[in-house]
Amino acid sequence: MPETLLEVKNLTINLKLRNRAEVSAVDGISFSMNRGETLGVVGESGCGKTLTASAVIRLLSPYTGYIAGGQILFEGEDLTKKTARQMQAIRGQKISMIFQDPMSSLNPVYRIETQMREALRAHRKVSAKEAHRISAEMLRKVGIPLPETRLKEYPHQLSGGQRQRVLIAMALLSNPSLLIADEPTSALDVTIQAQILDLIRDLRDETGTAVMLITHDMGVVAENADKVLVMYAGKVAEYGTARDIFTCPTHPYTQCLLGSIPRQDLDVDYLTTIEGIVPPLEQMPAGCRFYDRCPLRSDVCQEGTPPPRRIGEHVTFCHHASCVLP
Repeated sequence: MPETLLEVKNLTINLKLRNRAEVSAVDGISFSMNRGETLGVVGESGCGKTLTASAVIRLLSPYTGYIAGGQILFEGEDLTKKTARQMQAIRGQKISMIFQDPMSSLNPVYRIETQMREALRAHRKVSAKEAHRISAEMLRKVGIPLPETRLKEYPHQLSGGQRQRVLIAMALLSNPSLLIADEPTSALDVTIQAQILDLIRDLRDETGTAVMLITHDMGVVAENADKVLVMYAGKVAEYGTARDIFTCPTHPYTQCLLGSIPRQDLDVDYLTTIEGIVPPLEQMPAGCRFYDRCPLRSDVCQEGTPPPRRIGEHVTFCHHASCVLP
């Protein structure tokens, strides 16, 4: 039976606005991950994907937002109860994160070896010589040629794909149980994207690391994810196995996302479009947050948050949920 690694229960994240008001940017979401499993987190920009990942790894700035409620159970322990010092021992060792832009994550004035050695020695007591050997071996493992040479170079001397591979190598130095990849391929061309995704998948299979993959690309999710969490405006729209959601999407938002993707097996004149944009946090509609853009909306959708409904092997939050083949 799969072992649960991460379980998020009713997580709520409040953000502080300039007028000292507060809004719920993430509102009561729940999901879980097993060891060695990949969870794809999808949704438009502004839906709370990165904010949720930042809460899991406890990287929220206390000046802009905080966890207002819920639990984040990692290996059976609630991370929301951990002190900053306790989280330092977990962050980077048991939970690592690959950020979207490698140039904003790597320090431009330090050599690659210096940055990798610092990340390694923060959690493991190793000599400088051993740290050099481990760093070179990890660069070799992630497919960087001439690792000894690359360790002596600065980030600007590497290509975008090589910088992203360095971040992956740094994230895996301590063999974490959970790897959070926040749009790890968004700034790369399609060939390098495929190589990076293959690398993450191979490392997951080799080490048993669970992966939370945040992306806008439904094709990437279909190819890599075991489970899918569809988020909209800080809430869960649909959550379940990738096979179930891609073959039987039940939430209108999920259906629109899948309908907007060109397919080789269908001859269509027009792709599905979603009118409008994700509403600002301080202007969320009453009831279902997708109401203003939903093609199936009715008066009942404004009466309150849709309750969870189980259809097949996934949960959906919609009054009009029904399986529609994409």
